[in-house]
Amino acid sequence: MLHGMSRRLASLVGRQGHRLAATLPTKEPQPNEEVSHTVRRIREELATDKQRLKWRTPIGDRPEDWNSKLKLFSNSEQTSDFIVMMQRPIDLSPTKIKDWWGNRQEKIERHMQQFIPERHKILGAELAAAHFILYRGGAAKFFNDPRWHRAGEDGEFSLPNKFHPGYKVEALRCDNMTLYYEGLDNLRCLDQLKFLSFHNVKTFDDWCLDRVSGGEYPRLEVLDLSGTEVTTNGLSCLYRLPQLKLLIVDDPKQSVEMELAAAMLEVALSPLKVVGADAIHSHS
Repeated sequence: MLHGMSRRLASLVGRQGHRLAATLPTKEPQPNEEVSHTVRRIREELATDKQRLKWRTPIGDRPEDWNSKLKLFSNSEQTSDFIVMMQRPIDLSPTKIKDWWGNRQEKIERHMQQFIPERHKILGAELAAAHFILYRGGAAKFFNDPRWHRAGEDGEFSLPNKFHPGYKVEALRCDNMTLYYEGLDNLRCLDQLKFLSFHNVKTFDDWCLDRVSGGEYPRLEVLDLSGTEVTTNGLSCLYRLPQLKLLIVDDPKQSVEMELAAAMLEVALSPLKVVGADAIHSHS
């Protein structure tokens, strides 16, 4: 008897389950369901738009592109410089290889000379500037200290490796250095700086002088620009150095433009005197 009741109950539950499943909505279209004209039109427009936007796919990732075995070394940014380089014929002559190596070393050095905020937080502006110059073969002199600090033959120098309030840079010599525009950002906020020399720095131009003039040197008195690429156009920015007393250039009378620029600077900055390099370096 119990067996018969359970059989009837199971059949009843099965019939109710089939009825419930038949009434539930389904998201998948039935095989015989027709898609409306509007839906077909929207799908066709989307397919057309996707086809038109295929040009945005990076070069080498599209199905029709040819992939080289050297794809690993390709430039993923796909900049215009890379495209121009790829369109040039390959030249493996010694001169071109030397030029390529020189440009590569210049890019590396420019990157290494960039401003590092962490270094200035640890050392402070004064010691950070001294470390930067001494590491590259320059010299630094501190306030109330008659010595010129330089790196030894092994490249080592004795300066604190963290901030010390007693070290105030009074003079910096960047003579004969390879100093780029990016590196000048490390020489700023030097309140006690009075002497700054860029003698024979061939990479120093008008743009570099503009950055130096805005480097916040309220007490700078001597600036040596002899042997640099500075022109008369760059001298006009020196009005930002009100305490400048001596400006050293190659020859203040080398041209009419240079002579006029020197005369105008001396008028604008009353204590300033513009002199030639021969009058200074011949006695040093």
